[in-house]
Amino acid sequence: MTETPLLEVRAVSKRYRERASAALRPAFVTAVDSVSFSVARGEIFGIVGESGCGKSTLARLIMGLEEPDEGRVFLAGQRIDHLPERQRRRLRGRFQMVFQDSGASLNPRRSVSGILSAPLRCHHPEENTASRVSELLDMVGLPASMRDRYPHELSGGQRQRVCIARALATRPELMVLDEPVSALDVSVQAQILNLLRGLQRQLGLTCVLIGHGLGAMRYISDRIGVMYLGQIVEEGDADEVLLRPLHPYTRALAEAAPSIHGPIRRKTELRGEVSLLPPEGACALYERCAYRTGECLRFARTLLSSPDDPAHLAQCLKAKE
Repeated sequence: MTETPLLEVRAVSKRYRERASAALRPAFVTAVDSVSFSVARGEIFGIVGESGCGKSTLARLIMGLEEPDEGRVFLAGQRIDHLPERQRRRLRGRFQMVFQDSGASLNPRRSVSGILSAPLRCHHPEENTASRVSELLDMVGLPASMRDRYPHELSGGQRQRVCIARALATRPELMVLDEPVSALDVSVQAQILNLLRGLQRQLGLTCVLIGHGLGAMRYISDRIGVMYLGQIVEEGDADEVLLRPLHPYTRALAEAAPSIHGPIRRKTELRGEVSLLPPEGACALYERCAYRTGECLRFARTLLSSPDDPAHLAQCLKAKE
């Protein structure tokens, strides 16, 4: 019997209404377009893509910070996207989020001890708060002397460690991390990624990790989903997706990544700008792809498997070639 995935996202979509056009017709921007994926217990699922592709919106939909227009979100088989806020709050301890901007997500009026104590009082009032705060600081590699400091007295890396400790306070099953290292120095990024990998192994955490750096995402993720214009266009094992990409967009991303082996040599041409939208019913990359054919006009949101790896999927007719 197949184990139920801890997180399952089914055909989730989110649209935002723009200001009325000159014709007074409401216009909509689709941020997330019928996205589906699942994450097994103890797995790190990475989501990569350009800025504006819908990654952060997807994270907010998973957390219930936004309501999906279509689709469903399940946690351990229980649907959570439709729950009233009171019921969702009771479940909140089981899934927590770490935001990109650690400075903005921490209360400047509270000390580190106060920040870490708040979720404990809410979800685990029976615990010894002082002891648990010390344990959390040790878990994220911060000395006990940090407990009386305020966010403005900490470095960016230290603040992000406090954010991770706060998320861990409720002993969650799932953590969603929205670009947790993108605002940090490269050396600090490596420290935080190693911390996350160690915590995931130690605690058996399940993580959805959003990021830009392909090298970092390949290092920490078990599987990866590549987003473009609100859709997941490729999904599979991290090494397979980033070293042997099937989709032209993923290939272009991989070729654009900096390399210590010499200058970038672009082989995959993407025409125009990312804002170009495909005709309705066409492949998401249709307007920019150098390999497009007439068949691509009738090919949308269909993930085909690689002939060498059935778990490696791509939204491209050439995936089977």
